[in-house]
Amino acid sequence: MAMNLGTGSGDETEVMMDINTTPLIDVMLVLIIMLIITIPAQLHSVNLDMPVATSAPPKSEPVVVKIDIDAKATVLWNGQPLADRPALQAKLAEASALQPQPELHIRSHAKAPYEVIASVLAGAQRAGLTKLGIVGTEQFADQAPL
Repeated sequence: MAMNLGTGSGDETEVMMDINTTPLIDVMLVLIIMLIITIPAQLHSVNLDMPVATSAPPKSEPVVVKIDIDAKATVLWNGQPLADRPALQAKLAEASALQPQPELHIRSHAKAPYEVIASVLAGAQRAGLTKLGIVGTEQFADQAPL
């Protein structure tokens, strides 16, 4: 049995121009079957018995400590000027010992030195205070220094 390789007849030299779509259809059918199988698994829910609150916890106003920094780098604790950095650290340590921790609202003048503001923030972090808020300075730009 010999194999006929063709010797050049005109009909056999044309290139096949059609795409064989049978493998594509097989892949699509497999994907559709996998999709049909996996969809019901995604619709299952887990029922949890969650505890029900008997009463709302009493809400009290949080203690707010206002720290102001004026243009001359003076730090004010609730309106009272602090003498130096150790006095600030002592006040921050007292605040961190309170339960619950007070909220610190830090407001600086627009022309206050950044190093003073950064030292207040770093001191609060070292003291372990986590409730910090920085009040914007845009509303105080037209006013005289604190």
